[in-house]
Amino acid sequence: MSYETRGPSSATLEGDARRLNARHSDVNVGEIAIGVVIGRTSEFFDFFVYAIASVLVFPKLVFPYVDALTGTLYSFGIFALAFIARPLGTGIFMAIDRTYGRGVKLTITLFLLGSSTVAIAFLPGYDQVGWASALLLALFRIGQGLALGGEWDGLASLLALNAPERRRGWYAMIPQLGAPLGLMVAAALFAFFVANLSARDFLDWGWRYPFFVAFAINVVALFARLRMVVTPQYAKLFESQELQPTTVTDTLKAEGRHVVIGTFAPLASFALFHIVTVFPLSWVFLFTDQGPARFLVIETIGAAVGVVAIFASGTIADRVGRGTLLGVTALAIAVFSGFAPQLLDGGDVGEMIFMILGFLLLGLSFGQSSGAVASNFSKAHRYTGSALTSDLAWLFGAGFAPLVALILASRFGLIAAGAYLLSGAVCTLVALGMNRQVVAHDQ
Repeated sequence: MSYETRGPSSATLEGDARRLNARHSDVNVGEIAIGVVIGRTSEFFDFFVYAIASVLVFPKLVFPYVDALTGTLYSFGIFALAFIARPLGTGIFMAIDRTYGRGVKLTITLFLLGSSTVAIAFLPGYDQVGWASALLLALFRIGQGLALGGEWDGLASLLALNAPERRRGWYAMIPQLGAPLGLMVAAALFAFFVANLSARDFLDWGWRYPFFVAFAINVVALFARLRMVVTPQYAKLFESQELQPTTVTDTLKAEGRHVVIGTFAPLASFALFHIVTVFPLSWVFLFTDQGPARFLVIETIGAAVGVVAIFASGTIADRVGRGTLLGVTALAIAVFSGFAPQLLDGGDVGEMIFMILGFLLLGLSFGQSSGAVASNFSKAHRYTGSALTSDLAWLFGAGFAPLVALILASRFGLIAAGAYLLSGAVCTLVALGMNRQVVAHDQ
């Protein structure tokens, strides 16, 4: 679909963004990278604001009629709904992309994400509306998931395709920086409110402010990304590299095996993602006498280590190869799963060691997990294939990780939480082996 043939609704909606870009006629990799980081940071900030509230707020606000552990498990169940909704969102919004253009799709998805997020800030508790509180929370969470599935703008793929050949590992890690950056801001914000408000004030109104901040960040991200994807020069670049939307059905028929391999290749890092970000907070909050503000500060420090490790992954991958780095880190994650969870019962020192080691491994593996096998996709299906692969990897690797890990740890001890992580490492190693066979066969 050419840029000129997109419908009048798209042209009207995107006009302001184009005028803002009147003086920007050159397309360069650095500019793409900035757009990618802004988009990913806003996405992950929303993600972590909700994740932290799932531990500190929703069990008491929405499920006060059950014990704290059960309430947290219910909360994690709703947490997973977004990951289930993501592939559906991709299918819906790819259709909008094909009909009205990338700018219209991106605008709708980011407004849906922002409105769903800010709606949570006004969520009434069980004491006000009864069981409808959980129903509303689930509805807003599904809205977030649909939006996250639809906000794929293709900039990450465009960045990878325009990166210098010997620097692809470096540029592959750039989109992943959004995760630790988003966590640092979200954790620091919640730590501030938890530390400076009484428990009653925090539960009444303090927790709601980060969701308003998330809405504001979404608005900024919307215009930052529209600034790029709707300009004629970027539209032509998308088209020249055939980064155009196709139907999910056609993509699965043509590229099904690559979607499957791409889904399971990064599972070690995606499983580790929630084992070091969401699950530890729930364990410390439920099973220790230490305050959440202190642990949120530890998470912020861990996320900073993650930023450094993601940068390092780019340099290492360019020297040894992305597949090799993913395989080695998967083995390291398997080892980590066997002893590290028990450190969460080791007080300040044990928790700090767990978080530092966890984020170090997460940065090295997650830094290269985005589109690990995207080059396998044909150009005609790379845009949709990359979005769908990401959705499914998050669903199978991370969506249920906090829920499963907390169930296992509460029933069988912390050592059992490592079982989920170990399964992700095994899946990564198997998928990487399959990928080598597929590539060799295709050659």
